[in-house]
Amino acid sequence: MTSSPAKNGPHIPSPTSTGQQLSSPRSTRTLRKLQSAHQLSSNYNALNTPSLISQQRQQQQRYPSSSHNIALPPVPSIPANHSPQKPAHHRTRSNSDAVMPSDHIPALVTRRAAPLKRQGLGSSKDELRALISRGPRGDVDSSLQRLRSLIIEDGIETDNDGMSQLRIYVWLILLNAPTLSTDTYLSLIHRGPSPAYAKIRNDTFRTLATDPLFKRRVSEASLIRLLNAIAWKLHDAKSASLLSNSQPLTNSANEFGSPELQHASPAIKHAHNASTTTNTEGSEAGGSSPGIYVQGMNVLCAPFLYAARSEAEAFVAFHRFITRECPGYVRGAMDGVHNGLKLVDKCLAILDPKLSAHLVSKGMKAEVYAFASVLTMCACTPPLPEVLQLWDFLFAYGPHLNVLCICVQLLMMKERLLGSPSPGNMLRNFPHLKAKDIITGTVNCVRKIPNDLYEELVHHME
Repeated sequence: MTSSPAKNGPHIPSPTSTGQQLSSPRSTRTLRKLQSAHQLSSNYNALNTPSLISQQRQQQQRYPSSSHNIALPPVPSIPANHSPQKPAHHRTRSNSDAVMPSDHIPALVTRRAAPLKRQGLGSSKDELRALISRGPRGDVDSSLQRLRSLIIEDGIETDNDGMSQLRIYVWLILLNAPTLSTDTYLSLIHRGPSPAYAKIRNDTFRTLATDPLFKRRVSEASLIRLLNAIAWKLHDAKSASLLSNSQPLTNSANEFGSPELQHASPAIKHAHNASTTTNTEGSEAGGSSPGIYVQGMNVLCAPFLYAARSEAEAFVAFHRFITRECPGYVRGAMDGVHNGLKLVDKCLAILDPKLSAHLVSKGMKAEVYAFASVLTMCACTPPLPEVLQLWDFLFAYGPHLNVLCICVQLLMMKERLLGSPSPGNMLRNFPHLKAKDIITGTVNCVRKIPNDLYEELVHHME
């Protein structure tokens, strides 16, 4: 019988110990670099520029009185006995890539264009392939908007297993992820077990355990390496932040005031105090301090590993996603996830009051049945190819829309839920995802959400 890791000390699988081998730093063959994935975002500072959704938030804070509304054109409704369609609300797009005048912001959803034959391209699939490989021809902002339109019109071309050579590069562009040296990723692996290693090992073997596609392509060793590298990366960032906050005061100042006083906020002090609650496994016991690993991150990173062509690509995309798009989901207290659960209840009460009242009368609030779906962006619900297609939409228009995606899944189950005396039994496992129907229903539901509630959706992951 083999000894447990706790007795003999933790062990990180080496890059050459599995079927999915990683090249060593000295090898002449290195993992594919990510430069071709960033031709669309070449005008941005990759390391410091906020992601697409973050830039829109900054714009709203800078110009609170300006109007950046988007008129949504009609889209087909899903067959879910919805109430008659109301006049469309004007909606601020949350995932804008640049600051633009309101009259130049394109629509969130565009009508299907006629077959594309311009510039020698035979179809939208060919256009997407050329856009990724050659980069934008002209304006970057309009090219990014065209990329979003192509995703929602025809989607990304895949094989029967949901695999696509383009998908990971589309995700990296939409996340505005920086380029990464392969040696940087390998150096994190070679540091050995992180403080969160024991907790990671306790979760990885259960990751999408019943999905044969995932198990065939992604090994547990690959999951362990990536999550352990992420834990080290977050650990270093947390240590650097605490160190910078403990520096002695100086007389230096700039146009924004003293750098020390800029960081002397109650939030920073609270984060410093909460850091003392870190347990031996590296996951936060509570508070608002950022953790280095929380349960559920294993499922959240699984689609990145499945879609990527290398661990280094999956690493940079996943790190960018959890640190820029949903940092509230990976804090020790998971306050972003709990905010999302409350929003599921609020949105469902507006979208379908009858269904909402029925679930509440049975004691079925979202915190009972939707925790995993909120935390993992629906990655916990099979099949995996449908998850990837849904994520294409979420990365294009904002991962906050996952809350509405969950509501749409409930609306698609409406008749069965209303007819069941125990809807909780049905909600233990959601029906298999149907990405196209969910995306169509989500866009349809956006119009019905009041502006103030939609604003909560946009910011609940911060």
